[in-house]
Amino acid sequence: MIATADTALAEQLAYYGARAAQYDQWWFRQGRYDRGAEENEPWFREGSQLDDALEKFHPQGDILELACGTGLRTKKLLPFADTITAVDGSAEMLALHAAQIGSPKVERVQADLFNWMPDRQFDIVYFGFWLSHVPPDKFDNFWLLVRRPLKSDARFFFVDSKRAAHSVAVDPALPAEDSIVHKRRLNDGREFQVYKIFHEPGALRKRLTDLGWDCEIGETKTYFIHGHGSVRNV
Repeated sequence: MIATADTALAEQLAYYGARAAQYDQWWFRQGRYDRGAEENEPWFREGSQLDDALEKFHPQGDILELACGTGLRTKKLLPFADTITAVDGSAEMLALHAAQIGSPKVERVQADLFNWMPDRQFDIVYFGFWLSHVPPDKFDNFWLLVRRPLKSDARFFFVDSKRAAHSVAVDPALPAEDSIVHKRRLNDGREFQVYKIFHEPGALRKRLTDLGWDCEIGETKTYFIHGHGSVRNV
C-alpha cells in the first residue's frame, strides 16, 4: 500500500507516462487486453453506445478536455468543437496526442489537474476515464475545477468505467471491491499503484446533486458509465 496520497498521485502520473505508448491497446482490446472475439464484441458495442450518448448530448463551441491522454476521446469531440483545449499531466501522453491529432482547433496544455485552473471560460468541460482516478478526498475540489471555467449556460460530459473484471488486462486481477488503490502492470512487468474508484450511477448522481449540479448518469450493460449536466440554477 502506498504511504501517502501525494505519493500515490505521483505514482499514478508516472504510470500513465510509462504506459502512454501502450495505452491504446486497452481501448482496442489488443495484447494483454484481448479476450477473444466473443468477449471483445460487447466491449466494442458498448463503446459505440458511449459515442451515441455523446452525439445525443451534442457538445459545441469551446471545449475543455481534462485528462486527454493519447487523444482517443479528443477525436470524438473534434466534429462538434470550435476549439478544444486538451489538458493532461503526462508529457508522454501529450506527445502522442500531438502525433495523432494535428487539427488547428486543438491546443494542448500540460498541467497537474489537481492544482490547475484555466484562464478562460468554455461551453463544455469533458473528461473521459478520469473521474475514477480522482482520490476521494479530492472529489469535491475536482468538481470546482469543472465548474469554474464553465460559461453560465455551459455543460459537462464524462465517460468512465464500471467495475468489470474483463475491462482490465488479463493480469493482475481486480482487487477487492472496497479497495481504492489498484495494482497495474505494464507489458514489461513493471508495476504501479493507481487510484481507481468505480462510481455507482445512483450514488454518483446524488453526490453531484448535493454539490449543486443538475445531472443525469447513465450506464451500459457491463463496462461503462456516462454522465452530463450543468450547474443548477437557483
